[in-house]
Amino acid sequence: MIIRRLGGGLLVLWLVSILTFLLVHLIPGDPAEAVAGENATAADVERIRAELGLDRPVLEQYVTWFTGVLRGDLGRSLFTDKTVVDSIAGSAPPTLVITLMAIVVAVLVGVSAGIVAGLTRGSRVDRAVSALATLGIAMPSFWLAMVLVSVFSLTNPWLPATGYAELSEGFGTWLSHIVLPSTALGLATAAELARHTRGCVADVLTRPYIRTARARGASGGWLVRRHILRNAAIPVVTVLGLQAGRLLGGAIVIEAVFGISGLGTLAVNAVLQRNYPIIQGYVLLCAVVVVLLNLIVDLAYGWINPKVRTA
Repeated sequence: MIIRRLGGGLLVLWLVSILTFLLVHLIPGDPAEAVAGENATAADVERIRAELGLDRPVLEQYVTWFTGVLRGDLGRSLFTDKTVVDSIAGSAPPTLVITLMAIVVAVLVGVSAGIVAGLTRGSRVDRAVSALATLGIAMPSFWLAMVLVSVFSLTNPWLPATGYAELSEGFGTWLSHIVLPSTALGLATAAELARHTRGCVADVLTRPYIRTARARGASGGWLVRRHILRNAAIPVVTVLGLQAGRLLGGAIVIEAVFGISGLGTLAVNAVLQRNYPIIQGYVLLCAVVVVLLNLIVDLAYGWINPKVRTA
């Protein structure tokens, strides 16, 4: 199964590379003009276009670029002369840290609330969790981010409102800078997970094997861990895998609100500058992350339910 999934993932990445390359070249404007500057002559623009290889047919440009990708060379930025790999590596840490912490927030808050709501179906707690989940899904992450900044940074100066600190500056300083961005990014996913977890747990409780287990004397935490959570986990893991990819994209907005210079800032600047290599490298990185997440989800299926391994 793993080999088949890897093959499918590689095919997806190849198709993404083709679509990305073609769509990037449809962006209005000429990168050569942007690199040459406002005072450049037509001859200067043509010379730069030839140096960048933009005067060649699109298919030839793609083959050259994709051949480099296979060697691990994603090209160079058109404006800084840094390699795309170095540019992405320099901007990735804040984005990846915020995204991973947002996943932690989503799992801790969403799954816990969903389990409680599912186990107490029809109660006030269940109705409260369902209402809060609906509210969390409806709230835009950027609006929630501004509310958190207003409450925890401006009204009560407990946490910094902007910026990112490296772990080398101290764990407390690092943590204080990622709490608000991660919370703002992760709560919408937590709401989604809470709804799905609640529905899955409530559905499992109606199954015959749960009634049989209870008839045999199973109850409490053992019943929840052994039967309820294990059988309700697969749909929840599926949703988490899908949401994790969206979190990486949503980090762009959160970075803008909190003034963090990460992959989102790099991507936005690349689009504004028509910096083709950076755009292509960023999209390809996102595609790789999504493919890996789906592979992890598939492996998690086999761990949760061994029957899936042979499917």
